[in-house]
Amino acid sequence: MDEQRHRRRLVLFSCPLQGHINPMLQLATILHSHSKGALSITIIHTHFNSPNPSNYPNFTFLPISDGLSQSQRKSSTEDLVAFGTLLNLSCVNPFRDCLVNKILSQKHEPQVGCIIYDSTMHFTQPVADSLQLPCIGFRTKSELEAPVRELPPLKVKDLPVVKTHNLEAFYQLVADMIKQTKASAGLIVNSFESLDQSAFQLLSQEFAVPIFPIGPFRKFVPASSSSLLTQDQSCISWLNKQPPSSVVYISFGSAASISEAQLVEIAMGLANSEQSFLWVIRSGLVVGSCRPNNDKDKTKMTSSLNSFHKNSMK
Repeated sequence: MDEQRHRRRLVLFSCPLQGHINPMLQLATILHSHSKGALSITIIHTHFNSPNPSNYPNFTFLPISDGLSQSQRKSSTEDLVAFGTLLNLSCVNPFRDCLVNKILSQKHEPQVGCIIYDSTMHFTQPVADSLQLPCIGFRTKSELEAPVRELPPLKVKDLPVVKTHNLEAFYQLVADMIKQTKASAGLIVNSFESLDQSAFQLLSQEFAVPIFPIGPFRKFVPASSSSLLTQDQSCISWLNKQPPSSVVYISFGSAASISEAQLVEIAMGLANSEQSFLWVIRSGLVVGSCRPNNDKDKTKMTSSLNSFHKNSMK
């Protein structure tokens, strides 16, 4: 009992997308390892894209309703801004109820020392404030403040890569994230100071809260077990036989989508490069259809795709 009283519980909450879940669970693993048992880790997560608790036996996992319909879940990658806005509305009450009824009400469990939340899920901060719980944001993105080498006046965050049909909603989402980060007790970043010193200076000026650069996470944790997709390890033996820095790696992450025409264009480029490559094509990546404009295009496409297959794992 005394041991439980002296321990502290950390509650972590991530945006339910692969690129956010991975670093959050890596962070939880690092904190648990370095605490030497002094911290109890609780992961609150949505039913949508829920992680596998069996991969993390030292953590407590508490699911909450995300309020999403099947159609909204299927369209989660079509408009990420709309998806993020919806989650910040639909998760408020389930998240609060989970904190109050499943965590704070447990008198014999370790007290909550802090909530660490994905900065995208900005609603977490006012909920924590209402319960008088300290809250720290976690920024999973990297290099947003880094200059674009080809266009030095621009930064990565200035590039038009937002996938949304409603720019006003995007601006509002960013404004809410900034507002709640400024209200937080600090910001954790998956990087280290000597790498992104200028970026950290900008973040400190912008948010006026403590910045904690404690990355890169991959140096402190083993290979991730948090993939939402079935992992294919069959390429590893082939990769191990290739010379260093000789394989082109192509991946569009877990949310992006491309047309079939773009798929073929990339395949043509890879075939013409005559380089060995490893291309990750997940289920749902390709949308639409591609029809050659004429017989010449069809012949060129067929030839390139044949070469593509020969070069993929030569």
